[in-house]
Amino acid sequence: MSDSFRIELLAGQDRAGFTSGVEPLDRYLKAQAGQDMRRRVSNCFVAVPDGAATVAGFYTLAAASIPVHDLPDDQTRRLPRYPVLPAALIGRLAVDQGFSGKQLGATLLFDAMLRALRAEPAVLTVIVDAKDDTTLAFYRHHGFQPFTARPSSLYLPVDTAAKLLR
Repeated sequence: MSDSFRIELLAGQDRAGFTSGVEPLDRYLKAQAGQDMRRRVSNCFVAVPDGAATVAGFYTLAAASIPVHDLPDDQTRRLPRYPVLPAALIGRLAVDQGFSGKQLGATLLFDAMLRALRAEPAVLTVIVDAKDDTTLAFYRHHGFQPFTARPSSLYLPVDTAAKLLR
């Protein structure tokens, strides 16, 4: 298997054999992701091995907002007093089991952060919802911090993401 991937919008890639080991994520990619894109609910980006057309991993990215009071005071001290702040939501992220151990999850996460940084609408932070302890540990390892009131929801300010990506 190739260790080199291209990351692109979901289009005609072969996703039928995608198996992450998390059935709701597999089902989403196969049955729902294209519909969400057509409805402009979220975009789905897929990692495709060079020289192939199969999906090795994917993530979704959508616009979101967070209540200003969900962030710690040190994050909002110098911000305007708006009731909500703009964010980018990584709604789903998964890697096919055949490509585990190749740091593809981190590659997809960094690609999502780069797209959030380059987005024409401004975003203050990237947010994620961890579905289990493994996912929570993955995001924490990459610098995401939990919201105080929702410990399975995490955020990473885009300024911090920019520093990590340098």
